Amino acid sequence: MTLEQKIGQFFFPAVFINDTEENIQATEELIKKYNIGGLTFFHSRASAATNYEAKQKITFNDDSYARLKELIIRYQKCATTPLLMSIDAEWGLAMRVEKTPQYPYAITLGALPEEQKGLVYEVGKQIALDLKSAGIHYNLAPLADINNNPNNPVIGYRSFGENKEKVADFALEYLRGMSDAGVLGCLKHFPGHGNTNVDSHLGLPVLEENLEQLLANELYPFIKGIENNVDSIMIGHLAVPALNEGKNTSATLSQNIIQKLLREQLGYDGLVISDALNMHSVSKLYETKGQLEWEAFNAGNDVLCFAENVPEGIQAILENASPERIEESFNRIIKCKEKVGLFHLEQENNYTLNFEKASQLNKQIAKFSITKIRDQIDFETIKNASQEQNIALLSLYKSANNDFASMIQAALNCAEISIESVEDIDFQVLENELNNFEYLAIALFVPKAKPLNRFEIDEVVFNLLEKLLLTKKCMIYIFGNPYVLPLIPNLSKAVKLVQVYQDFREFQTYAAHQFLSDSECSGKLPVAIELQ
Repeated sequence: MTLEQKIGQFFFPAVFINDTEENIQATEELIKKYNIGGLTFFHSRASAATNYEAKQKITFNDDSYARLKELIIRYQKCATTPLLMSIDAEWGLAMRVEKTPQYPYAITLGALPEEQKGLVYEVGKQIALDLKSAGIHYNLAPLADINNNPNNPVIGYRSFGENKEKVADFALEYLRGMSDAGVLGCLKHFPGHGNTNVDSHLGLPVLEENLEQLLANELYPFIKGIENNVDSIMIGHLAVPALNEGKNTSATLSQNIIQKLLREQLGYDGLVISDALNMHSVSKLYETKGQLEWEAFNAGNDVLCFAENVPEGIQAILENASPERIEESFNRIIKCKEKVGLFHLEQENNYTLNFEKASQLNKQIAKFSITKIRDQIDFETIKNASQEQNIALLSLYKSANNDFASMIQAALNCAEISIESVEDIDFQVLENELNNFEYLAIALFVPKAKPLNRFEIDEVVFNLLEKLLLTKKCMIYIFGNPYVLPLIPNLSKAVKLVQVYQDFREFQTYAAHQFLSDSECSGKLPVAIELQ
């Protein structure tokens, strides 16, 4: 390869599964003309995180998985050097692709007791096998970020929790599972995106810690990853002035953070990938096309993820970089491609999606992760209340025929009430109806995993819960992000409080079983929560 062709290997532009034929042909042109190293797959242009505020309508496509497989075959045919196909699949292909197996969020896995960490290994392995079935060999996951800021708008449920040892341990299990299935992993977002309150898709978060504090906490999971030869590390778009002569420069563009800290001080010689270069924290810094790509490469990144200016970026690196530095990054990329067998891919892809295995795994995770926070009622009391028709089931943000409510109703034959949308409800009538019952079993299906706008829970729902918790004996099961708990007024008055994390059928079923058998729970909250 010429030096220019080697530089092409550093570029991993974004591609969208639901792109137009015109977009697809433009990508094929990039592959043929510039010898790019790989592609990073996203669902659609409307779903890109940087368009989040624009609230573009996302069109769902049940054929996305088949289309993804076809596109990968088509793009590989254009490539002289096999492409390393990557995707962000933290909780499985379902993060980007409809009708594919979904696994629990990292925060749910973080609730598992340490002795069940083999389940995290299995999740990593199953996700890897799903990716391979589509032709993908590089998962930009898991997070090594420590969840130490409840106001973090972008990490939260994607982290294993706030305990650095557990985060490191579980991240390594997930990576080991993927590696054993022949897929590359990636620890992100170096040097740690947990203690920030800005979404780096939209702005630049600033970490105020000094090196000593970072080494004691944020950097711990990355150091453990380096000791265990992690395939790659993603640099986060966040500023750490203490590491950068007091300047608010993004880590992705900082030699001090990548070259000096990660490479020299921590001794990492694996692949370094930038976070997506289209993110607003860095994408608007330079007017000249190609300069951002050069600055990111010059800072120490080997792979330029979501690079938007491929021809100009190649030119800028060709003009400014030393042949030795180009060779270093090129060799790291080729080594990763060799590791996953890209140069001798079997003719036939025999891997298939295994929904049954995913469901079995989700059942096991539900069993061991569900967390009892408060329990001041015995099941005999609940049974007596049902015989006296003194208990009702209230489902919030789901219809009454959800699995959790259906199982309990079948066993106790109690009244059922549901609120799918607040628009259809007269809350005065609802409160009058609930006044007939002393006991309430409440299932709150939290509408969103992200904390924006208080998880999209309506104010009237918070007000209703506030009143019910003061006037009724409430048994509350929370299906969603545990960071919702401190937002619910009077939640400390609940006679029973169980955190279920996911609303998957397997979790609903196990939660109902737990309610009806009053069994103990082995899950532990992965983050500290103070109830109102």
